[in-house]
Amino acid sequence: MSAANGRPARNRAGDGLDYPLGERKPAAAETIEVAPGVHWLRMPLPFQLDHINLWLLEDGEGYAIVDSGLLLDETKEHWLAIFERFGIAHGGKAGKPVTRLIVTHFHPDHIGLAGWLNDLLDTELWITRTEWLMARMLYLDSDAVNHRSMADFYALHGLAPELAERMFSGGNTYRRRVAEAPFHHRRLCAGDVLEIGGRRWEIIVGTGHAPEHACLWTADGGVLISGDQILPKITPNISVWASEPDASPLEDYLGSFANFAAVPDDALVLPSHNLPFRGVQTRIGQIVDHHRVRLERLSGGFADASPDGSPNASGSGRLSAADAVPLLFRRELDFHQLGFAMGECLAHLAYLEGAGTLAGRLDPDGIHRFERT
Repeated sequence: MSAANGRPARNRAGDGLDYPLGERKPAAAETIEVAPGVHWLRMPLPFQLDHINLWLLEDGEGYAIVDSGLLLDETKEHWLAIFERFGIAHGGKAGKPVTRLIVTHFHPDHIGLAGWLNDLLDTELWITRTEWLMARMLYLDSDAVNHRSMADFYALHGLAPELAERMFSGGNTYRRRVAEAPFHHRRLCAGDVLEIGGRRWEIIVGTGHAPEHACLWTADGGVLISGDQILPKITPNISVWASEPDASPLEDYLGSFANFAAVPDDALVLPSHNLPFRGVQTRIGQIVDHHRVRLERLSGGFADASPDGSPNASGSGRLSAADAVPLLFRRELDFHQLGFAMGECLAHLAYLEGAGTLAGRLDPDGIHRFERT
């Protein structure tokens, strides 16, 4: 819907944010110019969250790309159509160069086609070191190692062993969702400044959702490419994984918001999912409040421990992460959602343990449980 002046109507959606493009979004293999020289692409995902936003930045006589999409034939076809439309050189065809391929983090929907694009476009991958290492490491994991480590980790935290076995029976699904990341990369670091299209884009690093997630901020145009670090309407998954069982990613995530303090609330935020918006500081406050409420709810579930330390009728007491999942997620979870819910629950439990509210220990039955201190 457009306003009388021909501009897209703003959609506040009751969440305190401004959506300057309203509900507009690019169709498959199409783009919308959201700021001068900044083009929005939207690629499909075969999940409940069914899309990812990617960005094409004009850069002199060529273009820079931010994020690549999942390893899907459909996404490859969309990219080829985009290259034809923008006159971009690819696969031996003459045209405008891609000056660099920037990837925000290692998750498959972001880095999935980076290897394919790198070869097709004869360009370089720009990514933080930790994200590149994670992508390389996970791709090389065997099915057996991935299955065993994750199934054992979730069983340790109270998931029924047969359910944990079935959950990870597919082995290394990461490798099936990504092309192998390029062996070489150009390292991005917090505070780096990239000159792209006459603008200075500063790298702001966020943590928690991914270990060294790169966001791009330009004060010249007032635009923040936030990746998954700051999303409207939803929050990114914050999980503890078997590869770092003592991590406290929620503490990392909330702490890294300080890195965005200089970004004004009227900046145009370009997230990896949902719609571009204004109100970044407002949204950060909402996300902090969201996790505060979840921490209080989770902590409250342990408030009335039984004298023998076992859960009482209200569900409190000594609880494993699997026991505690219903305290955070008060809806029916499907098989796929339960895996993410376990990781999220562990992240919140780790935060409360770090704050001294809870203490965890391994019980004689081989399950790790938490209790109030």
